[in-house]
Amino acid sequence: MVTMRDVAALAGVSITTVSHVINETRPVAGDTRERVQKAIDETGYTGDAIARSLVMGGTKSLGLAVSLVSHPYFAELIAAIESEATRNGYSLVLIDTRDTPESEQAAVKKLRSRRVDGLLLTPSAGAGSLVLPELKKLGIPTVLVDRLTVANDIDQVGPENVQATSGLVTHLAELGHRRIGIVCGKAGVATTEERILGYRLGLGRAGLKWDEALVSQSGWLAPLLDQDDPATAVVAADHLVTVGMLHEARARGLKLGTDLAVVAYDEVEWATLIEPPLTTLAQPVEEIGRTAVKLLLSRIADPVRAAETIRLAPSLMHRQSCGC
Repeated sequence: MVTMRDVAALAGVSITTVSHVINETRPVAGDTRERVQKAIDETGYTGDAIARSLVMGGTKSLGLAVSLVSHPYFAELIAAIESEATRNGYSLVLIDTRDTPESEQAAVKKLRSRRVDGLLLTPSAGAGSLVLPELKKLGIPTVLVDRLTVANDIDQVGPENVQATSGLVTHLAELGHRRIGIVCGKAGVATTEERILGYRLGLGRAGLKWDEALVSQSGWLAPLLDQDDPATAVVAADHLVTVGMLHEARARGLKLGTDLAVVAYDEVEWATLIEPPLTTLAQPVEEIGRTAVKLLLSRIADPVRAAETIRLAPSLMHRQSCGC
């Protein structure tokens, strides 16, 4: 294993000088810095991150615990988080939570063992009883991302779900629909519960009654259509649900916007490629990711500042699948 001593010998400088160049703890003359950097490149020296963390008081790394399979949009979110972390001189350690409380707890422990300076977490359903109390007790700088809680003692950033979903429902009602359904994904997830709440709020604003038969938390469209008085319009609560709904509508020979009005929470890259184009709510994913990192770095710098909850509104991408 190449050591700092090897780099110093090749560059013809002291070990202390090499340390100052690597850790930027003291100014070093330009030609000396160049010799040290050349020696580092030639030897392939990578340093000892653990030892450096003991000296510097941090690893300059952030942990991200997120489900890598539960939602395609998380890939875009991860990219935004990594970009902002890198821009601020931090590396990102990513661990899959598999969207279960048990795996999530194990993922957080792994990140803690890596001595990350702070943690970004997209909590699973049930995370409140396992992971969050532990993180708060240990005082680990933490920011919840995408799926938020009602707590006011932890930093969190995600999309605005209630008013946005309510707006989709009222739009469909303004088009004359009276049997408006919603198809949701995994029960117990914060975003699912908030979008159902927004759906219910939209019904109330439109003067329509809540009907539990028009709510499918199975992710399937069929239960809303196989009724004596079926839904004529449907809100898809997320990306994966939208895909399943479109498959079901095609299998039944239903034309979007004519036989069945469809609006979806989450923009999809192929929204304008289907006929008719899909009306969606586009989340500000990149802004959510950047804001999450900024919140975490702010928490690391000032552990006692007041916690913040930031909700970022999605943008309506108005197309023709709603019947307009």
